[in-house]
Amino acid sequence: MRRFDGKELVIASHNKGKLREIAELLTPFGINVSSAADHGLDEPAETEETFVGNARIKAHYAAQATGLPALSDDSGITVDALGGQPGVHTADWAETPDGRDFPMAMTRVWTLLEERDAPLPRTASFNATLVLAWPDGHDEVFEGKVDGQVVWPMRGEEGFGFDPVFLPDGETETFGEMDPARKKDMSHRADAFRKLVKGCFA
Repeated sequence: MRRFDGKELVIASHNKGKLREIAELLTPFGINVSSAADHGLDEPAETEETFVGNARIKAHYAAQATGLPALSDDSGITVDALGGQPGVHTADWAETPDGRDFPMAMTRVWTLLEERDAPLPRTASFNATLVLAWPDGHDEVFEGKVDGQVVWPMRGEEGFGFDPVFLPDGETETFGEMDPARKKDMSHRADAFRKLVKGCFA
């Protein structure tokens, strides 16, 4: 596994919250973090049907465009009774002409489960794939996952996306109800980040 030995890293995202989260994670290593937007990069088309495929597109695009190592992630929820949907299209299911509407997307998921009379518990998982790519084309891949089930009605005002309907295994609170610090420690993205730090930074 290739170690990261530089001082600059591009986060292949235009999401300010994601940039802040990753920058905090990498603070102990003295790395200067910038975003794709800081470099004037567009968002490349995500044409793959897997998390790792789309994460690779974003990381390699940013690395080639900037000449710097780049880190990307692709994440979403997969619902077993829906054949793994929405999966890589998690954000797309929330798209409307006026922006993203996740209550609408969560309602769509539950409606489909009801229509299929899916047995309880309606198992699902949150998945995150991180790709660290270098300008020479090399990359390292780290995958994180948390298993649970889809519940209804929506519960909680914390978090974002599908958090209000996702109940992690062994828990009594959805990600939408859970204290943000606790959710952050046990999330799919945290799982992938721990593997990234151990593999390339620690």
